[in-house]
Amino acid sequence: MAKMLGGAALPFDVIGYVFIIIAIARVFAEIFERLGYPGFLGEISAGLLLGVFLQELPREDLNLLAELGVFFLMMYAGLELTPEEVHIGGKKSIPIYIFTYAAMLFLTLPFTNYTILTDNLIVAAILSVASAPIVIRLTRYFGSDFLHIALSYAVISEVGALVILYLLINFELYHLSYWGLFFELLKDGAFLGIVFGINYFISIKHKIWIIRALRKLQSDEAVFGIVMILATSLALISEEIGLHFSIGAFIVGLLLHSDLMGTKQYERVHTIISGVTYGIFAPVFFAWRGINFETEFSLEVVYFFVLIYLIRVLLTMGLVWKDDIKTSLLRSTGVSSFGVLGLLVGEVGYEFGVLSQHMYALASLASIMGIFVSASIGRVINYLEGRREGWTK
Repeated sequence: MAKMLGGAALPFDVIGYVFIIIAIARVFAEIFERLGYPGFLGEISAGLLLGVFLQELPREDLNLLAELGVFFLMMYAGLELTPEEVHIGGKKSIPIYIFTYAAMLFLTLPFTNYTILTDNLIVAAILSVASAPIVIRLTRYFGSDFLHIALSYAVISEVGALVILYLLINFELYHLSYWGLFFELLKDGAFLGIVFGINYFISIKHKIWIIRALRKLQSDEAVFGIVMILATSLALISEEIGLHFSIGAFIVGLLLHSDLMGTKQYERVHTIISGVTYGIFAPVFFAWRGINFETEFSLEVVYFFVLIYLIRVLLTMGLVWKDDIKTSLLRSTGVSSFGVLGLLVGEVGYEFGVLSQHMYALASLASIMGIFVSASIGRVINYLEGRREGWTK
């Protein structure tokens, strides 16, 4: 049966559109994987194509599914790290993020007549984001001593972009004073401190009891259910205090490491969340970003992208220099890979009126081009390394 939307009949129900989006997104993801690119680039490309042909869409329903994609992607990102790894990697990645953000902020000033506006602050956050999937793809070239730094940077930049976005939304919409903004930061810091403090206490005092209790559960579904209750609870609290709900989901993933849950229980949760994320919700999220993609293509945008990309790569190379130029280039490419989350930040900022259409279009195109260029560099180096190894045999 067709569904009515705004007086117009849609050819499919929501489930029909979800089927089409997931099917085509996964086909494109497989094609891109075979070409040596991350699958999510194929899913975004599928969304760009679908956006041309699917004009009337149940946008509220599909947007909800895409938000669930953010929820699961951030929780999965948290599962890939432990608090200790973030702490260790953060010592080096936080200075890199601060320098990168400052450089991107400076480069956006000509677009606002050298006046710092919400446009500059949000676009600088978008242009400072790193893509965790590309970081993971270049892992073999980083070395184990740098992997945690790169992943920590990706996480810090994504969480930082969301925090900056929602602080500015609250500042603009509710006309907060600077003291009010400081109070918001204090409130967010207190929330994070309490959560990690409770986790530290539980890890020290009750870790064995938790592992034993989880072992008594008879099914994977029961373990997954407990994780989802915890994740949705923290996501709701994050939303209530003015943060993005996905930050709560990420924190849960970060806290549920194998030392706390036990290796077997961790693997059960990791397997289920990985399947749910990349089998259902991630394709919808990435394709939806492609469907909603808006930009202004001009030489000005191309020149701007080339400038910011070169500065990001050169700046990061200087900060993460390691032995030789190839290793340093790969490390800087991974950290300078931009990210799909930047598209979400730009879209939300534009919808809430804290980001102008021109700057939104500029940041969106720069994000897509940055992801593609970084992935291409990784693809070329993969190919050259493969040929070199073939010659040495």
